[in-house]
Amino acid sequence: MGSCKPRGINAARQLRNNRRINKWADKKWKKHALGTIFKHSPFQGTSHAKGIVIEKIGVESKQPNSAIRKCARVQLIKNSKKVTAFVPYDGTMNYIEENDEVLIAGFGRSGMSVGDLPGVRFKVVKVAGVSLWSLFTEKREKPRA
Repeated sequence: MGSCKPRGINAARQLRNNRRINKWADKKWKKHALGTIFKHSPFQGTSHAKGIVIEKIGVESKQPNSAIRKCARVQLIKNSKKVTAFVPYDGTMNYIEENDEVLIAGFGRSGMSVGDLPGVRFKVVKVAGVSLWSLFTEKREKPRA
């Protein structure tokens, strides 16, 4: 049983053509080649984005887990798109109010949802210019608005 790959001294053109055709099946390469990440993703190609908290919500985790994960609906300032962002650390939801300005980042799976959270692709990093971790460890306080 041989592979279907052409071999030999005159095979270069066929190998190159096959590679050119088959790389369109690679999802990441295709998104990069078409520029889809700049046109359609909420961050438009950047790593972080600022937004305004619209509401605080609890997202039910998928089976077999049973929990309500604390999330926030955020409207991005740059393009007015609404996204759901996960709020990490225990009790940090208490530091977030509606109409607060938050900085959100990706959640670690290159635009895919993470773990048992359906449809949640982003996480909150800062609230009112103060990192959520420093609020959680009580090293800094949230500024009075």
